[in-house]
Amino acid sequence: MTRRTGGRGRDAVVTGIGLCLPGIESPVFTADELWQVASNGMSCLVKKGVYYGSVNLSNKSFEERVVGIPDFFSRHYTDAHRFGLVSLVQACADAGLDVHRDLQEAAVLVGRGGVDANIDSYLAVLRADPATLPVAEAMEMFVAAEQSVTPSDVALVQGALTRSKGANFTVSCGCASSALQIGNAQRMIAAGEADIAVVTGVDVFSLPLIHNIQRLLSGAQQTYDAMRSQDMPALVPSFESLMRPYDRRADCINHGEGSATIVMESRQHAFARGGRVYGQVLSQATTRDGLANPLACDDTGQALVSAVRRCLGDTWEIDQVPYVHGGSDGNVVVTTFEANAIRELYGPASRDLLMSSQEGCFGHNGAPAGCLGVALTLLMMNHGQVCPTANCEEPADNLTFDPVPGTATRPLDFDYAFTFNYQVGGLKSAILLGSADV
Repeated sequence: MTRRTGGRGRDAVVTGIGLCLPGIESPVFTADELWQVASNGMSCLVKKGVYYGSVNLSNKSFEERVVGIPDFFSRHYTDAHRFGLVSLVQACADAGLDVHRDLQEAAVLVGRGGVDANIDSYLAVLRADPATLPVAEAMEMFVAAEQSVTPSDVALVQGALTRSKGANFTVSCGCASSALQIGNAQRMIAAGEADIAVVTGVDVFSLPLIHNIQRLLSGAQQTYDAMRSQDMPALVPSFESLMRPYDRRADCINHGEGSATIVMESRQHAFARGGRVYGQVLSQATTRDGLANPLACDDTGQALVSAVRRCLGDTWEIDQVPYVHGGSDGNVVVTTFEANAIRELYGPASRDLLMSSQEGCFGHNGAPAGCLGVALTLLMMNHGQVCPTANCEEPADNLTFDPVPGTATRPLDFDYAFTFNYQVGGLKSAILLGSADV
């Protein structure tokens, strides 16, 4: 499935970036704060038994940024609600839009991967005894459940905050969720179905769940190699060490929580209101490896190659794209299929391609990855600098590209870039981005 822009007036441009991500001393909210972390290759991961990226959003900070919500609803918000609302409000402020007035005709699109934030509300209702529960408590529990027990949780409260009368829905396909919503937004804008869309990716992971997974893996690893068949995916050895995408020492994935939002508009709409443009979303394509195993992926990278070529179509050539924002989370299987795909796409020129990943800055955060990749790549394009791969110091031997190791940016004047996202089961998403004027 490919998303393409129409005429210049219907080009899908990005005018706002908002975040609620882990930081060094306080959460990362703004594009400038994001650039400070990513351009220096900083890691905001902290070891809490396992390395994890925690947002640590205080009630005071939330209430200062998100106003006008009745306490009857807000007191039942999960962290997913809070993170998603903060990044939405920040993106609107960055775009020069009033979140209460200017989005009433907007499409409000959300990507969600995990359900960790929904579990407590779900279990509370499941275990409640309606015969003995006081009426007031029953009403509170009902409101909490209606807001929290489905993947559409964040879309519900964002739609209410914006008073939007436009499209309002959630896509859930794990780490590619917001990437697909960016494609949906671009299609809607190109077709004239919307002049403005806000796209948010948000996920929260349970630390107790991650600890349990770690213990399960530790026990299974002892007998797994003898049982493994070619169709089974490799086990991730550990969550206890630091994630190092594209590094020869890579042996794990670290998770993180948070939210990222981008504001997308038709070029005509942005121009009419004097909006500042970061760049544009030219196309998006989604493919799958086609394997029968729901947990495996094809390490040849053929599905990713297909997604890239669908994005390029007959309009662009691969040699116009000198930078790729990779989706590597430290998993060597991901690095392998990326390396194979890049070799096939670029041929001998792949050695000069800059391809970096900033997952090590905030942790592998699931649904936010699509919006975050677009935001980071457009910032790089605007600065004329490519951010390094966080925590990569000794590039792996099998790489077919330059991963920009270290902690310094690399100068690059570029007008086109790809950003990749993946989901368990072999799903691949590619987004082609362009500078504001191409």
